[in-house]
Amino acid sequence: MSFFLGEDGLQNVYTWAIPFHATVILGEMIYSHVSESKLYNNKDIVQNIFLALGNFSIDLAMKVVTMAVMFFFYSYRIFNWEFTWYYWIICFVVTDLAYWVLHYMDHHSRAFWAVHITHHNSEYFNLTTGFRSSVLEPLYRYLYFAPLAFLGFNPWHILVVYAVGQVYGTWVHTQTVKKMGFLEHILITPSHHRVHHACNIKYLDRNMGMVFVFWDKMFGTFEKEDDLVPVKYGIYPKMPDDKPLTIFAYEWRNIWKDIKQPDLKLTDKFNYIFNSPGWKHDGTGKTVRQYQKEYLAKKLFKEKNQSI
Repeated sequence: MSFFLGEDGLQNVYTWAIPFHATVILGEMIYSHVSESKLYNNKDIVQNIFLALGNFSIDLAMKVVTMAVMFFFYSYRIFNWEFTWYYWIICFVVTDLAYWVLHYMDHHSRAFWAVHITHHNSEYFNLTTGFRSSVLEPLYRYLYFAPLAFLGFNPWHILVVYAVGQVYGTWVHTQTVKKMGFLEHILITPSHHRVHHACNIKYLDRNMGMVFVFWDKMFGTFEKEDDLVPVKYGIYPKMPDDKPLTIFAYEWRNIWKDIKQPDLKLTDKFNYIFNSPGWKHDGTGKTVRQYQKEYLAKKLFKEKNQSI
């Protein structure tokens, strides 16, 4: 277990992950070219790298704050764990749960969606999409993991198992792997994550997990990939262009435009920032839940008419 301990453990994970990712990405690129699948686009790859570097830079700058906050909670921990094999399993599982909560908030609160939208706006879906990061997320991500430190999990260990989960979470950004048999019932597979990146109404805000699929099944956010509903990638409506500044600031500009409307109550401004994307104070907006209720009603109506 010494491989995973302390700051060196975090470095070890990334050191081993880099050649692995490079090899697999190269393999998928070759497959895309040979099969003429057109899974990759040069400009899209550059954007993915640009966003990844932005995220990495902020993550590095926030490292001292991140560890200070997490070790503060750790100093008041309510449990003292022995670093046994089952400690690492429990740490991995609860860290994956914390990520699910983080990811759920990214999709259901507009300010966090404004951060996370950079990961979703591409109309391509390949292994480099996994590096298309939510640039500003390191500013607050550690707050979701701090409670685990309070429960007695060493902050370095939390970051290490989170990094391991990220390695796996990057790998599921692919269209080349269709189904994974019995693992479809345990893990977030490429099939499940294709659903997550879809802009089809049926698929919106589904499959939030990074490693394990049972959180989504437990909390009602799971959706299976349907062969009758081909996945369409990206966001709706589309951004006006794909310039880096537009990608980064798109939803922030929309939020600013909404809260600058005249005669808004303070509560309305708050809701425009933190309520679900699509919410409007005059009732003209639609959230994902409203769109999906309408979609389900139309589907049931159609099925009922077909059965008559």
